[in-house]
Amino acid sequence: MAEGEKQRDVQPLNVLVDTNVAIDWLNDRKPWSDEARPLWEGREMGQVNLYLPASVLTDIFYILRKSLGNNAAKSAVMRCVAVCGLLPIDATVIERALSLPGADFEDNVQIACSLIYPIHVIVTRNPDDFAWTLGVTVPALNPRDIERYLPPASTS
Repeated sequence: MAEGEKQRDVQPLNVLVDTNVAIDWLNDRKPWSDEARPLWEGREMGQVNLYLPASVLTDIFYILRKSLGNNAAKSAVMRCVAVCGLLPIDATVIERALSLPGADFEDNVQIACSLIYPIHVIVTRNPDDFAWTLGVTVPALNPRDIERYLPPASTS
């Protein structure tokens, strides 16, 4: 760094991960798990903080238990807890979700989270499901588009 230059603090991108993207990662569902690889690598490089609404852990367990078995599903939930921050789902989030015009309650809970918590983007395989939120909340991106939003990697 040249004399007189200030080091710029680059803040990581706060990303709410949609249930389908988390399941793709946990179950290595191709080709979607490959498309989302920059998201998980960005977390490792300090570019991204990943968040899940706490309520989706039961969905993740239920879906993965059917394909992987009980113990593997428990391990997958623990992996989520280790890698992602969990956003509390309380009466405020539920009431906000119920007030939204979208027809999918799970999506509305995620949108409510993005309005209440400091989330910058929602990453989902179904960004069109969030199209009505344009101007209301943060952008909804396909995982393959996340690289355009990543800040520089941290050097610490």
